[in-house]
Amino acid sequence: MNIDKFNPGTWQKGYEYKFFLPSSVNHAFHFSDLAIQKKLEKASLKLGELNSYAKLVPDINTFIKSYIKKEAVTSSRIEGTKTNIEEAFTDKANIDPEYRDDWIEVNQYVLAMDCALKQLEKLPLSTRLLRETHKILLSHGRGKNKMPGEFRRSQNWIGGLTPKEAFFVPPSAEHVEDLMSDLEKFLHNEEIQVPDLIKIAIAHYQFETIHPFLDGNGRVGRLLIVLYLVTQGIIEKPMLYISDFFEKNRELYYDKLSYVRKKNDLAGWITFFLDGIALTADTGAKTLRSIIVLKDKISTLVIGNFGKRTKLAHEFLDYLFAQPVVTIQQVKEKMNIANDTAYSLVNAFVKHEILKEVTGSKRNRLFVFEAYINLLKK
Repeated sequence: MNIDKFNPGTWQKGYEYKFFLPSSVNHAFHFSDLAIQKKLEKASLKLGELNSYAKLVPDINTFIKSYIKKEAVTSSRIEGTKTNIEEAFTDKANIDPEYRDDWIEVNQYVLAMDCALKQLEKLPLSTRLLRETHKILLSHGRGKNKMPGEFRRSQNWIGGLTPKEAFFVPPSAEHVEDLMSDLEKFLHNEEIQVPDLIKIAIAHYQFETIHPFLDGNGRVGRLLIVLYLVTQGIIEKPMLYISDFFEKNRELYYDKLSYVRKKNDLAGWITFFLDGIALTADTGAKTLRSIIVLKDKISTLVIGNFGKRTKLAHEFLDYLFAQPVVTIQQVKEKMNIANDTAYSLVNAFVKHEILKEVTGSKRNRLFVFEAYINLLKK
């Protein structure tokens, strides 16, 4: 099927409203649009550059932990949470009780992503894996009463107080199982010749249209992208997260998804998606390059002057790249050192302007690796 001829589905009558029943996607897609081909090539090139920089970063798995935190903050922010990246790295006890629900949602996202990546080592990317990921995502916080880990059995909608007033009404619940089964088959169908980036663009659109869960669809739909890219070997490490692009272009993101359903404009959505992949990969590569420069600078110009504490200082710096917001107690416990040693080490990093104390208090002080946090915010 040519992308330009794609029929996205039909509007069906519900009770005092219409819901959208999407068409099957488990078939071949072709495109003749040279603009899409050009954007596909650019996105692939930028992903290659990202993979190259990921190989240059010492202990890349340390940095991945921070990237997942960044993704958790951004993806959750699209759903309305207020947690910022500094707070995401802060222990729950140091979070204002008024904002702990947001903090919980962000950290459940981190846990869900970690578990999903581990599950991929023994399970294919499947509806089962997505349900298990959803269960972790919603098992605590405000979504715990929204059927974590189960496809919905009632109608949901987007925008408005009722389906009648909604911006969009997904298919009724009896269609969800079949539609998700079709989507899973599409992801694993090796007989159809669809470039992987275009396949996941279509899959993300279809998932968001099905909206299979009562809550958490946006977050799981964005997780689906990185999980697919990892399983296909398009990114060697989970270092690309497109949520930041979607969040910065939120209205256009929703419009592009809507135009597929209203105007049959699948090509417009794919073009937008490929632009996002290219820009996100380019930003990621630049961030990794900056991280390499930052670590080399600190290691060479600063830690080289620590004398007998040089080895300990290097270990502490490595720890900060995984946990850039710390307390004295955390440093003591994580590095298995005496309290006085932890206090002295942190103060030395403050003196050399590697860390910055942000509470202004004498107790429960928080220290932030500000230069690194600023790189993650880009």
